Amino acid sequence: MKKLVSTKEASEILGISVQGVHYRIKRNQLQSETKDGKIFVYIDEIDQKYTNKKDNKNEQNIIANLKDEQILILKKSLKYLKKMHDKEIKRLENSHKMAIDVFNSEIKLLQSAFNEMRTVYKNEIEYKKDKTSENRSEFLTLKEFFIILKKASKSDIEIKDIIINSIKNDDKRFIYNKNSKKILIYRDDFKDLF
Repeated sequence: MKKLVSTKEASEILGISVQGVHYRIKRNQLQSETKDGKIFVYIDEIDQKYTNKKDNKNEQNIIANLKDEQILILKKSLKYLKKMHDKEIKRLENSHKMAIDVFNSEIKLLQSAFNEMRTVYKNEIEYKKDKTSENRSEFLTLKEFFIILKKASKSDIEIKDIIINSIKNDDKRFIYNKNSKKILIYRDDFKDLF
């Protein structure tokens, strides 16, 4: 049994374009009828069912092929990503090893520099200790200074005034350290202070 449909519906049923329907009408492959200036096409319902089944199978085959291609592409990309991941891990391990080696060499270098500096400063500290022990003999304690001036019959107040005035007058024998607030007195006979 034949069914009358528009060219657009015929193109959808047959799975071809509207131009393809017009082409088949011109070649008399499809029966047509013109009503009110519009072209209508007769289509068998059997053809319609057959083309629908055929189209469904074709669509399913196409979809299956596309899915297979997509799966293949995904497998390839997964394999590629895994390969890149492994390369990146290897690269990171190598750079980590290199960093550790650099740090170890830096540590060794710093240790050797530290040992050298320690020996240098140790020698310098010993030299300074020797020098300060020599310097101690150059200086008098306040007690010793007081004893010397008391022998010259000076009172405690006079001795304090002598020390303060000597520091103010920049007497080189008297050194006042502002930080430690100590007075250093060089050894001398101090005859000028009697």
